[in-house]
Amino acid sequence: MSFFNPEQFAAANKASVESLLTLANTALASAERIAALNLNTARSLLEDSVSNTKAILGAKDVQEALSVQASLAQPNVEKAVAYSRSVYEISAQSQEEVSKLLEGQFGEFQKQIATLLDKAAKSAPAGSDVAVAAVKSAVAAANSAFDSFNKAAKQAAEIAEANVAAATNATVKAVGATAAAGKKKAA
Repeated sequence: MSFFNPEQFAAANKASVESLLTLANTALASAERIAALNLNTARSLLEDSVSNTKAILGAKDVQEALSVQASLAQPNVEKAVAYSRSVYEISAQSQEEVSKLLEGQFGEFQKQIATLLDKAAKSAPAGSDVAVAAVKSAVAAANSAFDSFNKAAKQAAEIAEANVAAATNATVKAVGATAAAGKKKAA
């Protein structure tokens, strides 16, 4: 009995090519979103810089210039935070899509291995039950390790996301407090 089946081989190759295309499309879509974000951010920064420079140059004295400059700090930090959040969201979405693809591929691989092991067990000579059981046990251990790794990676991503959100909020609050203190000193 032969384990090589040309139809299964062709189907596996087709599935691999489709997976690679999906992965490439995910990467390109992510790169496109980042490029659009960068272009929009650059345009906004240029417009804001011109507007801010005009506002500072229009000040009647140094105190007013300092007050205008202090009032511009908060919106600039908020825009920087919004940009970093957008980059993080794009990256997180891409990572999630790639993870789903890999999980699907691993699940299909698990099914193929189980089918192959069942075929091998049926055609194996008498007395080889122990060897087949050992291979099945090793596959089950590998599956368990993959599941544990996957859960740990998801937990790490959730913790990182919470830390980024906390740091972002703390930065915005600190700049807001500094800007408010600067306005009080200028007044």
